[in-house]
Amino acid sequence: MKNNLPLSDLIKFSELLNQFRLVNRKVLVNGENRYENDVEHSYQLTMLAWYIVSSSPINLDLTKVLRYALAHDLVEVYAGDTFAFTDNKELRDSKEQREHEAAERIKKEFPEFQELHQMIEGYEKRKDKESKFVYALDKLQPTIQIYADNGRSWQEASLSLERIFEKGEKMAISPEVKEWFDELCELLSRKEQELFPKKKI
Repeated sequence: MKNNLPLSDLIKFSELLNQFRLVNRKVLVNGENRYENDVEHSYQLTMLAWYIVSSSPINLDLTKVLRYALAHDLVEVYAGDTFAFTDNKELRDSKEQREHEAAERIKKEFPEFQELHQMIEGYEKRKDKESKFVYALDKLQPTIQIYADNGRSWQEASLSLERIFEKGEKMAISPEVKEWFDELCELLSRKEQELFPKKKI
């Protein structure tokens, strides 16, 4: 049987994934003095989602969850990463439009990959419980990672514990994830002096 997908398309998509790897986030890699990239983040999010769905009674479609997790940030190839706590209002306000335009560009470049476009659109619209779960977990996962790294990213960005609490509003979209976040916040509160920049008196 002859492949109906030309090698040139495989190379083109591989190039897109390499561009994805070049998008850096504002989260330090645990134990290293560099920022993680979008591929590393997406892999960790996907594995964490797989672990949760397979190891707990949460009732979600695993295949759909994994696809959402893998695709959720792909638009950042063209839109760039927008730091969750950025003070740049223009960057915050333009995020949705930039990501929509990026999704349209990916759709034009890879019209044959319909499942990918459906996952990107479904994630952006939070159209089902799986996309809501991944959206909320995407906010929890970096918080867990930074906690495990002794708060280095929070200290570098001069973020307070109160700013982290703000994430809870977005995580409320998934009750299961919000429960873990609330528990994590209690832990962060007990270790605030160790994890966050010292408050000025």
